[in-house]
Amino acid sequence: MPQPAAKPRTRLQGASRLVTQGTLAITNLVEAMHARIERLPGVPTPLDERSGGLTGLVYRTVRGVTHLAGGSVEALLGLLPSALEAAPAKPKHDAVLAALNGVLGDHLAAHGNPLAITMALRSQGEPLSLQRADLRARFPEPSGGLLILVHGLCMNDRLWRRKGHDHGETLAAALNLTPVYLHYNTGLPVPENGAQFERQMRQLLKAWPHPDPRVVVLAHSMGGLVSRSAFAQAPGAAWVRRVTDFVCLGTPHHGAPLERAGHGVDILLGAAPYAAPLARLGKVRSMGITSLRHGLGAEPALPPAIRCWAIAGNLGSEVGALKPHLLGDGLVPLASALGQHHAKAKRLAYDPERQWVAQGVGHLDLLSSKAVARQLVQWLSTPA
Repeated sequence: MPQPAAKPRTRLQGASRLVTQGTLAITNLVEAMHARIERLPGVPTPLDERSGGLTGLVYRTVRGVTHLAGGSVEALLGLLPSALEAAPAKPKHDAVLAALNGVLGDHLAAHGNPLAITMALRSQGEPLSLQRADLRARFPEPSGGLLILVHGLCMNDRLWRRKGHDHGETLAAALNLTPVYLHYNTGLPVPENGAQFERQMRQLLKAWPHPDPRVVVLAHSMGGLVSRSAFAQAPGAAWVRRVTDFVCLGTPHHGAPLERAGHGVDILLGAAPYAAPLARLGKVRSMGITSLRHGLGAEPALPPAIRCWAIAGNLGSEVGALKPHLLGDGLVPLASALGQHHAKAKRLAYDPERQWVAQGVGHLDLLSSKAVARQLVQWLSTPA
């Protein structure tokens, strides 16, 4: 009997290359991270590190069906709610892919897996065509400035909206800027993402319908490392000369606490709510996570001729032997976020008046803090 034709392989069905054990491990890891992040600061994490609400339902579905499918992740994804396989405009679809790419994105890309995120500049969750005619149609009255927002590890462009607030929208309204969001595979090495980001910016500025736009780059967490890498790979480029301001929110310029070794690691893992789940990765971790742990190392510090600003979160309470300046925002210590280092050659040259500490604000809440938003508006309203 002739067999029915196979259905076209979708991006999600590409996950059939992941085995059950690996899928369960990654599912547990990412859920534990989300459970801890959502309860910062001061609220204890459930002992089973499980999420609630819609997020918890997604994770429980993945875990349960993976057991049922007996190793066939393709079968697992076929049984997930149809919304996950709907258009990329579905926020939970994007969130699941972003988390998976953050943990295994380099593996997915290396094997041509359709689950791997392809870098794109997006507006309102949709990718932009970087052709002049298309951009003119999309933005018939372009503003005099562009705000480029670069997200962090395991995240996507939609997650700039947190607790009803989006820095992109706030700054766009206050400063007459058009917000454009980078969407990328955070599991790739930072220099690779930096090179791709540089190409995207070159194309965007070449085709942007306004003849002389101001460009502001706002980056959260790993996004700051990716942006620094892009600047370093294109010194003197036309698009770089358009950039007036570069702002980093909670960027681990010199690494996050998880990189620390020796007896102090136990204290750090207990104090930094993100660290314990990440520690389970062992050898199974993306190059992106490695970059988050160690920073950029020998990369050039800050781009010249651009105003560079740094905001660090500080949860403020001492945990065990860990001082507030080491705890920082729960993931990134104060010194790392402010570019400070005991070795003079590694310090970032932030002017003192271009550094600010958000007291009582955790790593993800840097995205929703009204105090941070006010500081951004105040800084960026000043003529360059």
